[in-house]
Amino acid sequence: MRLLSDRFKRLPAPGRRFVIGVPMAWLLFFFMLPFLVLLYISFVDMGNDIHPFKPLWDAQAGVLRLKYENYSSIFSSAEGGGLVQTIYVEAYLRSLAYALCTAVFCLLLGYPFAYAIARSAPAVRPALLMMVMLPFWTSFLLRVYAWKGILADQGVLNRLMLALGLVHEPVQMLYTNVSMLVGMTYVYLPFMVLPLYATLVKLDMRLLEAAHDLGASPFKAFWLVTVPLSRAGIIAGFMLVFIPAVGEFVIPSLLGGPENIMVGRVVWDEMFTSNNWPRASALAVSMIALIVVPLALYYRSAAQSSLHKA
Repeated sequence: MRLLSDRFKRLPAPGRRFVIGVPMAWLLFFFMLPFLVLLYISFVDMGNDIHPFKPLWDAQAGVLRLKYENYSSIFSSAEGGGLVQTIYVEAYLRSLAYALCTAVFCLLLGYPFAYAIARSAPAVRPALLMMVMLPFWTSFLLRVYAWKGILADQGVLNRLMLALGLVHEPVQMLYTNVSMLVGMTYVYLPFMVLPLYATLVKLDMRLLEAAHDLGASPFKAFWLVTVPLSRAGIIAGFMLVFIPAVGEFVIPSLLGGPENIMVGRVVWDEMFTSNNWPRASALAVSMIALIVVPLALYYRSAAQSSLHKA
């Protein structure tokens, strides 16, 4: 990795811009184009027509007709002369809560594993990293369905507990908060382990030796030296888990109960069940803004603080 970094730094300025610009343009194109399509549909007034791509410009009246109610109806609805919280806001809050819990669980499980990989012998690391990436070789749906077989009332886990005499009747674990969090933590755990490993493997062990020489206990040295130096990996892993978990659709549909409706399921129902594409697009745009805007503010403040420190 260091050799590749040195070679990249030796590239001329046009070469560096090309290496960075091409994938950046690719990502921006395939993000911005769908986002602009969603943004357009979110302001369409379909009326009685089933046509989500109706023109926003009314040529006869010479006005731009934007239906802002697609957004206002998400966050509040007028009932009895007042504003009340809607099911969409509840879905947003529930999605944020589940995504936050998933990211925390992945951090608690992934940090020790990434630390163990980083401190293992160099000959063993490829095999351990292969264990982390091995689930990606199988279908995402198959992995989620496997958890249904494990957590079902007559599944593997309940049969094992009944055989061991730990319970006298099957325990309902499927279609609960627990089953959904287990499935989301299992699926997104590699996204936490890999950035943490990339940060921890570059940690200078001489800093820990200096802390021990100064009288710090192993836990204190870990907390005061290792954790702060791995902050970049923690933030990267947290974002890689939290952002896709907010809009997760498959796992809540297969493992969650009817009360565990997240915003991804609400968008699906609005688009394909209610056939209300403008509101579904407004939900998706609001979800993107809910994630992107705080991230942009955070990275801006982080960049400003680093400039002040420099």
